Amino acid sequence: MSVRIRRVYEAPEPEDGVRVLVDRLWPRGLSKDAAHVDEWPKGLTPSTELRRWYHAGEASYEEFAGRYEAELDVPEAAELLDHVRELAGQGAVTLLTASKSPERSHAAVLARLLS
Repeated sequence: MSVRIRRVYEAPEPEDGVRVLVDRLWPRGLSKDAAHVDEWPKGLTPSTELRRWYHAGEASYEEFAGRYEAELDVPEAAELLDHVRELAGQGAVTLLTASKSPERSHAAVLARLLS
């Protein structure tokens, strides 16, 4: 199982496999053709409230990760997570995010849960 995280603004690479955008909002200034996104499961992304709370700088990454994992227990999100897990079982999957710090974002939480 191969899951990695990359910024969506980086050029696609052959090793990317299935490219999954894990942001709720489409990245600014990026065309859909340039992004080369294969899947965009919006229901797998953090809620707007959680995202705003975390970006306001009021919480630690660990607290954010715990709340996000709780959101992933909702049936729709759990189903989407299982789908991405199945994709990863078949080959490489790259989680794409516009976050400037992917290693401290929801994408890192997803990668850990998928590994």
